[in-house]
Amino acid sequence: MAICGCSASCSSSPPPGWRWRRPGSPTSSPASIPGSTTTAKRWRNCRSWSARSAQAPDGDGARAALPSALAPHSSQPVVPSFSPAPGLRSAFLQSVLASKRPVRWLWRRRGLDLNALSSLRHFLVRDESGAAVTLTGWHTPSANAKALVVLIHGWEGGQDSSYLYGLACSLHRAGYALVRLCMRDHGSTHHGLNEQMFHSARLREVAEGVLAAQALEPGLPLFVVGFSLGGNFALRMALRGGEYGVNPRLSIGISPAINPRSTLIGINEGPKLVNRYFLDKWRKTMDAKAAAFPGRYDFSRHRAIADFTEITRAFVEDHTEFETLDHYLEQYTLTPAMLMASPQPLAILTARDDSVCPPADFEGLKAGGKVVAYAATERGGHCGFIENWKLDSWAEARVLELLAQSLAS
Repeated sequence: MAICGCSASCSSSPPPGWRWRRPGSPTSSPASIPGSTTTAKRWRNCRSWSARSAQAPDGDGARAALPSALAPHSSQPVVPSFSPAPGLRSAFLQSVLASKRPVRWLWRRRGLDLNALSSLRHFLVRDESGAAVTLTGWHTPSANAKALVVLIHGWEGGQDSSYLYGLACSLHRAGYALVRLCMRDHGSTHHGLNEQMFHSARLREVAEGVLAAQALEPGLPLFVVGFSLGGNFALRMALRGGEYGVNPRLSIGISPAINPRSTLIGINEGPKLVNRYFLDKWRKTMDAKAAAFPGRYDFSRHRAIADFTEITRAFVEDHTEFETLDHYLEQYTLTPAMLMASPQPLAILTARDDSVCPPADFEGLKAGGKVVAYAATERGGHCGFIENWKLDSWAEARVLELLAQSLAS
């Protein structure tokens, strides 16, 4: 009996690389996730999960419409809302897949090695004090590009983070030029490039990094898309980018961390594995910075702290220009009122089961004015939005739609 109860006639396509076994033939090829016999069995028994999640039928059998906030200014058809396949509905699993989905392998199976088409660029920019800073970005040109999309990773991410790399591949296939911008102490902007440490209030250098990226593709419309903390930076490009000459056609935050205090609380009080994951990230970045500048940094007191809020407080007090944690967090806290008063267009995709960026942060936010799209799905975790066992991303499809609508308007 099939796991979902479907008949043998269900017709959705299998994962990449899967071949159905003919009667009497040898064992079929590996499943879509290397080494996963469970996935193989699921696809052998049920071929309709991806089709079901794409159609998301409502009570009348029609496609479930995305909340009208997603595209209030467009006459284009409204796409289905996010409805993950059975087995993919856990917020924790969605959040894990955001970082662990084997996107480079999946896209190579589709004939695309994005890094082979990209070149590493160094951008000389300035911080708030005017000091020189070096950032890096991975530039992927596209013949007859529709626009330039600058992608910004989340905290402790980089150019190859699964959630970002997957979107970059989808955008490249759709005809966009790309720059995967790496913030200070992240990705290819490694810890040894700049002596001072990264913190989330360093807006000027990121804005100037976007400008430097734009100079690689002069004349093209500019879009900025970010995930988690990178989503916060992307939204600040809409709110404050004009101060630095950055004027994106649209800025999109995916699972954006708009309220850093509640994010700290969410990490502390959320799943223990999530808490441990982020604490481990903190300690690794401190170790990398200390190794890059021997004798410059001493993180011994920080390593003994097991509370995510308190380790952040110690970092702020010891290694930033801000006297208190509250003052630091104020620098990049974004309220719904601020977002709805944005001088430049923005869009937000988030999930109500996100423990890192809880739904209360977005209370009162609605589409209208410069907020051209706001979708808060019931499921999706943090930066997840994985639709089916082919590991397709709903967020990637929605971003493509939003960019197309912006270019058509």
